[in-house]
Amino acid sequence: MIVDSHTHAWARWPYEPEVPDEATKGSVEHLIHEMDQNGVAEAVIVSARIEKNPDNNAYGAAAVRRYPTRLHQFADVDCAWSPEYHTPGAVERLQVAAETLPIKGFTHYVGENDGWFRSDEGRAFFRLAAERKLIASIAMGPAWAADLGAICIENPDLVVLLHHMGGIGATAPRSDLEAIATLARYPNVHIKLSGFHYAVGLENGWDYPHPGAMWIAEGLHAAFGAERLCWGSDFPALSRAMTYKQALEIVRVHCRFLGAGDLAPVLGGTLKRLLDQAAPTRTS
Repeated sequence: MIVDSHTHAWARWPYEPEVPDEATKGSVEHLIHEMDQNGVAEAVIVSARIEKNPDNNAYGAAAVRRYPTRLHQFADVDCAWSPEYHTPGAVERLQVAAETLPIKGFTHYVGENDGWFRSDEGRAFFRLAAERKLIASIAMGPAWAADLGAICIENPDLVVLLHHMGGIGATAPRSDLEAIATLARYPNVHIKLSGFHYAVGLENGWDYPHPGAMWIAEGLHAAFGAERLCWGSDFPALSRAMTYKQALEIVRVHCRFLGAGDLAPVLGGTLKRLLDQAAPTRTS
């Protein structure tokens, strides 16, 4: 069973340059089509209220209600592009999302480390997530690793899923990998084995299968093990670098460090378990 840990779905294509198929290029219908064509049973929609899509949480919720056996939603809560980012009221906003949207978790994109994770409100924010059994899908880089570790110590039941190989760049120093690898000591921290094209830089996205990023993936496998890595496609943003099929095969074929028993958990087993253990999906 293949489960995609990282997709988006938008009513309007958000990226420059403009495209002639703005209304369908990133739509949920297109996502389901790609899943069907590639044998992907389920996927997580990582909502992102970015350009042209301020209502993306509502769009993702409608998609989950339309395809309840195929899709799960992580709502956008106070991501770096929002005016609410790291402002008072974050706990209440997370509570509202949990009570009004059919979510299994939330996503939180951060910028430079401003210390918010260790603030009183940041700590309360993640404490509520743990209490509500919401998966914390976090887009961050190595500079946040120590602060996230402190959160994990306070909330041992909080399930964390880091985006795109922990935000490590292909030309980054080894210390960046070591910083993310320290999080392996917290058993509920997991990593999305995705975003190879981001690691090498979108300007080099044509260079499939992105060999410059393989040392990151291999290092994370050594630190966390296959049971804590979750494959993700990055649909539809991946289209700037590769096809959906290639995003799957980069792990299934080109991550040669994965052993015979590794693919089942990486491609879906681990994520399916986490989703099953998370908060029950609201049906209304």
